[in-house]
Amino acid sequence: MDIADTLADKAYKKIIIYYFSGTGNSANVAKWMASVSQEYQVECQPLNIAQIDRKALAAPELDKLIIFLSPIHGFNYPPIMLNFITHFPKGKNKVVLMNTRAGMLIGKFITPGLTGIAFYLSALILFLKGFTIKAILAVDMPSNWISVHPGLNDRTVKFLHEKNKERVEKFAHKIMQGKSHFKHLIEVYDILLAPIALGYYLAGRFFLAKTYYASADCDNCGLCIKACPVKGVELVGNRPFWTFNCESCMKCMSNCPKKAIETGHGYIFAGVHVFLSVILVLFYEYFNAWFFPIENAMMKNVVESALLVGFIGIWYRLVHWLLRFKVLERLTVYTSLTKYKWWGRRYKALKADFSIKSDFDKTKM
Repeated sequence: MDIADTLADKAYKKIIIYYFSGTGNSANVAKWMASVSQEYQVECQPLNIAQIDRKALAAPELDKLIIFLSPIHGFNYPPIMLNFITHFPKGKNKVVLMNTRAGMLIGKFITPGLTGIAFYLSALILFLKGFTIKAILAVDMPSNWISVHPGLNDRTVKFLHEKNKERVEKFAHKIMQGKSHFKHLIEVYDILLAPIALGYYLAGRFFLAKTYYASADCDNCGLCIKACPVKGVELVGNRPFWTFNCESCMKCMSNCPKKAIETGHGYIFAGVHVFLSVILVLFYEYFNAWFFPIENAMMKNVVESALLVGFIGIWYRLVHWLLRFKVLERLTVYTSLTKYKWWGRRYKALKADFSIKSDFDKTKM
């Protein structure tokens, strides 16, 4: 297609991409979408929602195509994106929903991640606000969650980036020409993950926020605190401390120049053991004796989840204080899988996020 045909086929004059990105996957996708828009001479504004005033958004101009782009956390959009969409001003614009989810590689086959309820829930919210969903796309970018699996090697990361770049650009051409795309909406098995997504939103994300700590290798450069997109890291006792605001986006761990940020598998395992074998036993023994037995399964799940989050918060405070002692700090470090080279490769897409920030995040509406 030559430039004349390209310009004749364009369906939009302006596009705005609202994205959230931790280690750079969604930021890269935003960059690829913007690159294609330039071929059509379409004005495109990629905006990182963590770096704009989300409370001062005006209703979008009717001639703008709106794109929402975010990673998947707990089989849904993360709370920062969900809250952004929920409070987004009403409008009549056409909307494209995109996500980046945990892609892996077996040979040359890209194993797809799971979107969960992200598209269903956000589409419903936006529909009720008056918007029209024009297209959706799930992008299986390299998984960065080394808390639960070994880090991907450079070859895998490069392969996933190259293949997904081609796929996103092909999708972008369809969008620029006004075409629809709903292929990933038929992944109906994702709806079965709704209970897990709800559990993650109500309790799981708070539990995961307390799995991160800084080892003695930390030199207090403060980068993890400054770079956190949700202000989820604070300095407590002269050591980084992860609050319940943490979204588990992995930006701090991937960006730490000393690789001092780890996932505390050992102390989390010990904490869960204490919770199950001591705290819950004592709770039911005395609560049932003093009040009334909890027999409803749903109520038990709610109560136990609330107790777990509260206990983990206290347990994490204790571990944070105990890390000042060398022996206990070393024990914590060497029971953390992210400490070992065969597991703890930090994700390498972070530099792309910074390059995009210099190009795009200075853009103002």
